Amino acid sequence: MRQSESLTDADAARAGRYVMKKLPEVTLAFWVMKIAATTLGETAGDLFAQTLRLGYFLTTVALFLVFVVTLAVQLRSKRYNPFFYWTVILSTSMAGTTMSDFMNRDASAKYLTAGTTSLGWGPQGLGLGYPAGAAILISLLIAIFVTWKVTGQTFVIRDIVTFRGEALFWSAILVSNTLGTSMGDSLSDSSGLGYAGGALLVVGLLAVLVALMRVPAVPNVVLFWIAFVLTRPLGATAGDFLTKPAVKGGLALGTPGSSAVLLAVLLGLMVYAHRQERRDTDEAQLS
Repeated sequence: MRQSESLTDADAARAGRYVMKKLPEVTLAFWVMKIAATTLGETAGDLFAQTLRLGYFLTTVALFLVFVVTLAVQLRSKRYNPFFYWTVILSTSMAGTTMSDFMNRDASAKYLTAGTTSLGWGPQGLGLGYPAGAAILISLLIAIFVTWKVTGQTFVIRDIVTFRGEALFWSAILVSNTLGTSMGDSLSDSSGLGYAGGALLVVGLLAVLVALMRVPAVPNVVLFWIAFVLTRPLGATAGDFLTKPAVKGGLALGTPGSSAVLLAVLLGLMVYAHRQERRDTDEAQLS
């Protein structure tokens, strides 16, 4: 009996080491990379759907397939690889941008540039509006978390060791990024706060979450997922602020240039994370 217990403890220890190597630590650097990836997801999604006029429908289909491919690579990986992990985060951000736009928008002049009557081939958008779209996405996210709870999988990210748990994790990320896009676009387009005002509001809410981390009664897992959703509208409003015309309160930098700069920043952060991971692994082996 004691031998069985010791084997179980050893298995748990090995599982813990595996997870630490496969998923990143949730640190300040993690959140910086998350915001960079989601901002790039906003500008890149708009680049394909609006600037290149592929449309919300075609771009959503194409980017969802990109998400599936990048996710397959991540799931097959046996240890944490910053390039694999953050590529999936980026693909969920890009797909979430166009999925949100397709759900909430339509081909009316309110959402299209002057002189444009359509974007790409296929349906121009469902036109559900931000409140209805957000309600649907919140319901989907709740359903994922309920399923997560019923299956008995842990909500603690570093302790996820099963394929089912990781699949639920990435499903929640895709829906949360789509929901965050809807929230960000609603703040930018409908709240009257503008791009900068919407971003400042989200930053204020994130500051409240940081303060709540010191409250023992509030689970850190709950704070993590709320922050994960909120960093997406921060990226959406920041992306719109960079790309939209000055008459709409933006900097008018355009989607191609903004996307290129943000991609360079994200790649630089990935290289830094990769070197940090290798250094930590080498130190662990030496000790």
